[in-house]
Amino acid sequence: MNFTLKIWRQKNPTEKGKLVTYAVTNIPPDASFLEVLDVLNTDLVRKGEEPVAFDHDCREGICGSCGIMIEGRAHGPNRKAATCELRMRSFPDGDTLTVEPWRARPFPVIKDLVVDRTAFDRIMQAGGYVSVKTGQAPDANAIPVPKHHAEEAMDAAACIGCGACVATCPNGSAMLFVAAKVSQFALLPQGHAERKERVERMLAQMDKEGFGACSNTYACEAECPKQISVEHIARLNREFVRAKAL
Repeated sequence: MNFTLKIWRQKNPTEKGKLVTYAVTNIPPDASFLEVLDVLNTDLVRKGEEPVAFDHDCREGICGSCGIMIEGRAHGPNRKAATCELRMRSFPDGDTLTVEPWRARPFPVIKDLVVDRTAFDRIMQAGGYVSVKTGQAPDANAIPVPKHHAEEAMDAAACIGCGACVATCPNGSAMLFVAAKVSQFALLPQGHAERKERVERMLAQMDKEGFGACSNTYACEAECPKQISVEHIARLNREFVRAKAL
């Protein structure tokens, strides 16, 4: 398969970027999108040119580092898949694809397709943890947890913090990310002790980082590679109201 890639190139955070066109040829249909970038970079290095900078790590849809906009879609056109899981058979042979970094003020471009997502780390540091000593593992059923609570907590914990929700939201909102992190603790006994402080601190840090408010378009849920539900945003709002009432 052959493709034309229009890739955002930007040397550093201060210089103006632009789309640069490259041709990649003889790509296997089962190659991942990141492997196509590898092929392109190998060719660029061979020519003595600067390779395209892009984030990647596990390449198994787990780490969340590979997020980029492909044809205006976070992680590309496929649902329930990160960029590293996107196969080139998803596109017509000979297609032209526009590849850009996440576009959000709290995610400034570092270089090419790499953005600074440490704002998420600071939100987690504000309260996304359990600091109380929970002791040794208790005997089974010593602390009963309703099955539907356990399943919802697991669904929320599936968030990989890739930032697709922010990149696709018209307001650059991080509500889905924060909601998932608050939900996974609010639903389990170990998270109850710091329930009030957690939601207040994480939302305050989210606002401080410059993320926008929820746009109510459900775009975050549609583009999330882990299909985190916007129902967690409703729980986040309830947790915040509860915290203010206590």
